[in-house]
Amino acid sequence: MPILPFIIGVVVLFIVLKILAMPMKIIIKFLINAIIGGIVIYVLNLFGVGMTLNWITSLIVGVLGIPGVIIVAILQFVLHVI
Repeated sequence: MPILPFIIGVVVLFIVLKILAMPMKIIIKFLINAIIGGIVIYVLNLFGVGMTLNWITSLIVGVLGIPGVIIVAILQFVLHVI
């Protein structure tokens, strides 16, 4: 029996249970930040800024909100990291 899929399954199960154990207020705040940040990145792309929206930028923007958009912009345009 391969051990890697088992370990990945246990880690995913642990993460899902941790998320379900969080208070609903934190989950809603995270979702609102993610939606607002995604909308801001979409609007910036309409004006030709050219920010990419992938899972890394979504995570940063979802956790930090509008300051996350600023951090992603700095990382993309100044440091060329993301």
